[in-house]
Amino acid sequence: MAIATRSDLRNVAIVAHVDHGKTTLVDAMLRQTNSFAEHAHLEERAMDSNDLEREKGITILAKNTAISYKGKHATDGPVTINVIDTPGHADFGGEVERGLSMVDGVVLLVDSSEGPLPQTRFVLRKALSKHLPVVLVINKVDRSDARIGEVDDETYELFLDLDATEKQIDFPIVYTSAKAGRASVNRPEDGGMPIEEDLEPLFATLLSAIPAPEYDPEKPLQAHVTNLDASPYLGRLALCRVHQGTI
Repeated sequence: MAIATRSDLRNVAIVAHVDHGKTTLVDAMLRQTNSFAEHAHLEERAMDSNDLEREKGITILAKNTAISYKGKHATDGPVTINVIDTPGHADFGGEVERGLSMVDGVVLLVDSSEGPLPQTRFVLRKALSKHLPVVLVINKVDRSDARIGEVDDETYELFLDLDATEKQIDFPIVYTSAKAGRASVNRPEDGGMPIEEDLEPLFATLLSAIPAPEYDPEKPLQAHVTNLDASPYLGRLALCRVHQGTI
């Protein structure tokens, strides 16, 4: 069996407890990569397109978007990062599980003040059980009550408590202020901003830590449908991940 990889693709889900900044981080990633046309208006919380989501200010349905990224010093073509934004409320855990079935890695977002909370444990347990690599993002590092070092330690303890393997515990850490669109792999002072002025360190970490999808070029079409939808323009839609072949 000949296994090939799509080095121009990454599939990742962003998971966290509610209100730790998942959707805001996706907004910042879309802005930095100019994923919208120049004339397009990008609303805050662009991924929360459902009326109830915009009213409540929370994510209810898992949604996907594609980010075309080319690093500042890259010589190859752009990489398409397929991002699934998942709900943070335990009530919508089924949406999280559906999202995890479509990706090759996870961004675990943790608030720099609140640290890991109950839903953090739930989503991390699901990711570890699927043997997905994890990138830890400690967000809102510029909060006045940030306690970054303690949150680091609490997250490591959570991994140990959930019986993570040695390989799973060896996860990279990125420190971000999603609202400001800034990230760093170097830990800032509590309440301070990341040194870098963009999300370049986050994108570079995703490309190195999340494996490219593998496939067998000799196999026929194989797709995993996780949700159904409908559009007045396109008709019925099947949301799926293609594992082999082409559509």
